Amino acid sequence: MKKIFLVFSLAGLLLTGCENFLDTDNLTQKDTSNYPVDAEEMSALLTGVYSAAQAMELDPTSICQFVVAEIMSDERFGGGGPDDAVWADLERFDNTTNPNFFANTWSNAYSTIFRANMLLRAIDTIEWEEQGTRDYIAGQAHFMRGYAFLYLARMFGTAPMPLTPDPVNLPRASADELFGQIGSDFLAAIDLMPETPRVAAADRGRATKWAAEAFLGRAFLFYTGYYKKESMPLAAAEEGAEAGTLTKAEVIGHLEDCINNSGHDLLPRFESLWPYSNQYTREDGYAWLDSVDPDGEAVWAGETGGNIETVFAFQPLANIGWDYEGGNMIPLYFSLREQGEAGIFPYGKGWGFGPVSSELWNSWPNTDPRREGSIIDVNNKDEMSDFKWGADNQQHETGFYQKKYLAVNVKDEDGSLGSREGYISYSRPFYGPTVPPEFELGNTQDLVTMRFADVLLMAAELKGDAAPLNRVRARVGLPEVAYSEKALQDERRWELAFEGQRYYDLLRWGIAAPALERQNGVAIQNATVPTTMNVGDQTGRLAETGGFMPVPNSEVELSAGVLTQTPGW
Repeated sequence: MKKIFLVFSLAGLLLTGCENFLDTDNLTQKDTSNYPVDAEEMSALLTGVYSAAQAMELDPTSICQFVVAEIMSDERFGGGGPDDAVWADLERFDNTTNPNFFANTWSNAYSTIFRANMLLRAIDTIEWEEQGTRDYIAGQAHFMRGYAFLYLARMFGTAPMPLTPDPVNLPRASADELFGQIGSDFLAAIDLMPETPRVAAADRGRATKWAAEAFLGRAFLFYTGYYKKESMPLAAAEEGAEAGTLTKAEVIGHLEDCINNSGHDLLPRFESLWPYSNQYTREDGYAWLDSVDPDGEAVWAGETGGNIETVFAFQPLANIGWDYEGGNMIPLYFSLREQGEAGIFPYGKGWGFGPVSSELWNSWPNTDPRREGSIIDVNNKDEMSDFKWGADNQQHETGFYQKKYLAVNVKDEDGSLGSREGYISYSRPFYGPTVPPEFELGNTQDLVTMRFADVLLMAAELKGDAAPLNRVRARVGLPEVAYSEKALQDERRWELAFEGQRYYDLLRWGIAAPALERQNGVAIQNATVPTTMNVGDQTGRLAETGGFMPVPNSEVELSAGVLTQTPGW
């Protein structure tokens, strides 16, 4: 008997930047007996894959991998207010406050995988006028499935690995099985997607061959580093075929292809990567930016195709509500807590999660312009004219906040905070409709999960070659260095700070325990009361958990014992 599956509704799950896919039918009544029937409907199904993946990263009801990696790293603390105990629990490897903390995170990841599986099953059930169109859609589905499996592998260690949309109750796959499938999905994406230099502005937010090559490098480095392997297994391309192996030389070849042929490159100025350097912020009087860039060379590259450094990013919607309509809540989480916004201009207020450890500031050479380009020192009057310590009982306060993902304000013509030429208070400048007035809503900054500097540093690490590393350093005027493990680790820490990579780098390098232990004893203030940070026995918890997060208890219970909990939880 033929199995018929209901297809997830795509109504309202629209991918910003892909206008040609937005006007889709309501698919609530669609199932695999009548859908998809043509290339247009297949494209709509692909939009559903991206929508689920964007929710995996940005849904405010879930705690995405980006936020986890930031709070769990040695660079930031939980922060928030006294009632935000779950954040403090997170950095202590404790989930007693909410044993289902990652329920929506887990669900969104598997929604992405299900939709990709549905598309890949259906891809050859229709007539294609152009093989290239078919292959590009299939390649994107393979990329997004590999992306979701890598997301689960880094966050939970191992996880079930469904490869069809059939309803099944699966145990965890082994790390070898999971990374074998991740590698095979990314390689399939590389083979299927076109070699068009850089993604066109109209297709921003879509996967490319170059993104697949970059994420293949990320997967290989994590697997071989964390599990102490020389190569990575590959799943068999089809049933009955032999499994393969991915070597370091092959991964280097793919990264070099991305570096040499993608059209991606470093921006001339590091500050141009981040919304704080937009033209109106400068005009409205951001004193720090004027002090480091008096000639006005650093201007935000924007998010409409002009940022040649972005290899892959999620691009939220401009107009959002609390039921998750596609916005980016990360700047809300990380923006300063209950401040008078005139006193912290150009930045907006938020929930105060993730204060930056003073250990990072103090250990970062002050000759490196990326330090001030990445971190706000609240005592610097060029950064903030009137910062309030302990606002709304802020916890874990250090006087340092990151500024890569932070709400950005601009001013009206009369000097008050608000909208101007399509820019609006409480959000990064964007091009689109007016967003809601609540400060909690309207943050629409792209979440960049791979940029070209990371590709260069991965190539440097795999090759043991200082040349790509020094190319990154040259952008900020730093002298060349000889290659060493420490030089590479320092460079990744400073270039990619607050971009969701540090924690996983620590895990794969095997240095997480001493790094996380350094958090203990760092001076902080809890609601203006001086104290020191205490994150407990990080070495012991890393040994117990492997550094991975707990599977939601609800999922373990639903599996009737098939799915086991992450060790240590």
